[in-house]
Amino acid sequence: MAIGERDPHSGHLTTGHEWNGIKELNTPVPRAVWFFLILTVLFSIGWWILMPAWPLGKTYTKGLLERDERQLVNERLERERMKRSDWTSPILARSAQAILADPVLMNAVREDGARLFGDNCAACHGMSARGGMGFPDLTDNDWLWGGSADDIARTIDFGVNSSKSPYSHRSQMLAFGRDGILDNDAVIAVATYVRSLSDATSARGDSPQAVATGRTIFAENCTSCHGADAKGNRELGAPDLTDTTWLYGGDLQTVYTTINEGRQGEMPAWEMRLNPVERKILTVYVLNLGRHR
Repeated sequence: MAIGERDPHSGHLTTGHEWNGIKELNTPVPRAVWFFLILTVLFSIGWWILMPAWPLGKTYTKGLLERDERQLVNERLERERMKRSDWTSPILARSAQAILADPVLMNAVREDGARLFGDNCAACHGMSARGGMGFPDLTDNDWLWGGSADDIARTIDFGVNSSKSPYSHRSQMLAFGRDGILDNDAVIAVATYVRSLSDATSARGDSPQAVATGRTIFAENCTSCHGADAKGNRELGAPDLTDTTWLYGGDLQTVYTTINEGRQGEMPAWEMRLNPVERKILTVYVLNLGRHR
């Protein structure tokens, strides 16, 4: 087929291509396509001129409108902070006990506290705040460092074994076996005695001699932290060994591992990660958890 042949039906020239008797017409681009193409180009040029668009090394063209998305985000955040100030300002100004006694403020604390806890604390303590192996249950009244509002706030602000701040809690359970302070038989005896403190039934099944030996070794090596009555010391983060609450587990093997290998838990310091209002909300939220168990 010759190029330039005119289609008798439409009057358009053909391109010279033919497939199974179907000839391709050389039709012009529709005017609507040209219109929108030109409009797109004009819009792009206008956008480049008016808005930040082109990188210039360490900076960029600001555009005639000098629109700054970061500034806009900060302005929106500030507006939201102003909206929240109706209830966040009283939270900052009042004591934890006063907030707990205010039903309106506590509704806000429960709602926002649940969000903050889920975003920042649940990874370790669980969504229910009941903890797990190595992570304390925050819904009971068995506290390592004290359960007052000031104690909880200090723990949240400065953490445990994680901050250089002098206010950070610091604690470490010695590795009595690994570091050669006690031999293996002594570690077993102490573990047996410690289990007997919280579980009288286990003591009846253990060797009375092992329990007696463990009591003597405990008095010589453990009372400086856990106390002569083994009730613990919240100033040192030493747990009460006479109850049934265990951070790592209360079976003989786990207690043996704790004494033999030592423990050194860690909690992040949130002072630089959360603002004062958020930390205060978390303090009251955690304080309130134990009141409804």
